Amino acid sequence: MKELIKELVEVYGPSGEEAAVRALIEEKIKESVDRTFTDSLGNLFALREGAPPLLMFSAHMDEIGVIVTHIDDKGFLRIAPVGGVAPHLLVGQRLRFKNGVLGTVHHEKIKELKELDWSKLYVDIGAADGDAAKKRLRIGDMACLHQPFVDLGGRYMAKAMDDRIGCAILVEVARRLPPSLPQGVCFVFSAQEEVGLRGATTAAYRLDPGYGFAVDVTMVGDTPEAPLMAVSLGRGPAIKVKDRSLLCHPRVRELMVETAEKHGIPYQLEVLERGGTDAGAIHLSREGVPSGAVSIPCRYVHTPSEMVDAGDVEHAVELIEKLILLSWPSPDEGWT
Repeated sequence: MKELIKELVEVYGPSGEEAAVRALIEEKIKESVDRTFTDSLGNLFALREGAPPLLMFSAHMDEIGVIVTHIDDKGFLRIAPVGGVAPHLLVGQRLRFKNGVLGTVHHEKIKELKELDWSKLYVDIGAADGDAAKKRLRIGDMACLHQPFVDLGGRYMAKAMDDRIGCAILVEVARRLPPSLPQGVCFVFSAQEEVGLRGATTAAYRLDPGYGFAVDVTMVGDTPEAPLMAVSLGRGPAIKVKDRSLLCHPRVRELMVETAEKHGIPYQLEVLERGGTDAGAIHLSREGVPSGAVSIPCRYVHTPSEMVDAGDVEHAVELIEKLILLSWPSPDEGWT
């Protein structure tokens, strides 16, 4: 999987600009599913046809980024965030725009770090003046962080692990599934998660699934002076209990735990005090969808160097495969 992960994390794809990511995923998964299609918001659907209830597994394609708001006479760019970007983490970082233009972020003079906000940041693309800059970029152009994939010896580090790692996991699951399944499954690679779970909202409405699952990263509590949290790298994927966007369906969560224990798959239980996933949108679709989430422990989320453990990734693939091979009851029977 390592090469697949490397390809996915290095692709340009901030929210609303997921086309290159979508094309790559479709190429990687199309031989493993019955059909693929894209909706008007840019979500990619990869469907294995089958009996109801349909299982929906969603991982988002987009990454955090920035957008150009102004170009001054000297050729420097002013920017605003696309998604949850902290301004102090951008200082000294390189950005890559859709057309390949590169730049570096710096800030105006400040006395203390706490004074740093978006109005103090600027991007230098090496332009001699404003006219030269405007020939290369324009207002509204987006950029993502420019950081390569690195294997640290069983732990992977790159920009956009959130949530290309989830996308890689679903592609790998699709490759491993047998020809016959107990019920249909649709792998959704959603758009615009980082700006409000938008792709998953429309995708869930379209599919009307029996059950929904998000596959996304989660915070950890295993770094120096980290907030207390019972999730660490290397101890298996996390089965979500709750986050700010949803309370996972109790029976769905129990089945996930039972499945992991039956097959000897290491797992952790996750209570995320802030943030959410596509499952937050899925579970509120139409009359409601019993939902859960498989979370990949990730250090330094929403930074240029997000880090995951290769073993956690492999165990997440195994868990999702086993979940798909279960015979899920119809939620129409009032399953609680």
